[in-house]
Amino acid sequence: MSAAPTVIQVERVTIAYGEKVIQKDVSFEVHRGEVFVILGGSGCGKSSLLKSMIGLYRPASGRILFDGQDIATAEGEERLRLLRKFGVMYQSGALFGSMTVLENVRLPLDEFTDLGSDEKDLVALAKLNQVGLLPAAAKMPSELSGGMQKRAGIARAMALDPGILFLDEPSAGLDPITSAGLDQTIRELSRGLGITFVVVTHELQSIYGIADRCVMLDARTKTMIAEGKPSELRDHSDNPYVRQFFLRQAEAASPVKANSTS
Repeated sequence: MSAAPTVIQVERVTIAYGEKVIQKDVSFEVHRGEVFVILGGSGCGKSSLLKSMIGLYRPASGRILFDGQDIATAEGEERLRLLRKFGVMYQSGALFGSMTVLENVRLPLDEFTDLGSDEKDLVALAKLNQVGLLPAAAKMPSELSGGMQKRAGIARAMALDPGILFLDEPSAGLDPITSAGLDQTIRELSRGLGITFVVVTHELQSIYGIADRCVMLDARTKTMIAEGKPSELRDHSDNPYVRQFFLRQAEAASPVKANSTS
């Protein structure tokens, strides 16, 4: 069976803030319809890489291609066309507190389409239904649990029917049951609608639950140190730190010497 087409190519990307290099020479491909996870320990540059992939940061070097077009150098109508290829859910959900859930989800439709008001409501309600949040359409964000806010954020990211969704730490701050339910929703959207997901997370249970493939960034070497299926990296990686991460093992502590007295 042939691999699905490549929709994103990250080619030798280096991310830096001034002289401070966060990650260097990162390369990988994302295939259509898969759930692709970017993982690693705290401070390794996962979110910075995601922000570069969605065009918020410009890499210090390298290219990020959507269907062969570099998002960092695209301008005008070409850049807008690339931006329409994906939706983004930020870590907090980033809902507007003064708007209902329905109004939040239909906001991209208000901004970027000429649909009538009733049509926008129908589309927004359909997206809420797809994430299991239809009964909450008239509620305010403050009335929602953390998990419901994440679902509403995903529904809004889906409003314009992009083929790719970027999710930044979707399980952060959620209890295990809520997190598992959100993972199930991600898998259902991927399998049922063919959406490609790029997910930033360090939550092991979610990684095992949703990832078709993943890459691992390392803060110490400032490089990508692993790529593959989570179970294969856990069981067969030749990098001890990668196995340690997937097996959730603590680093060996340095021996503590007792103070001697004479």
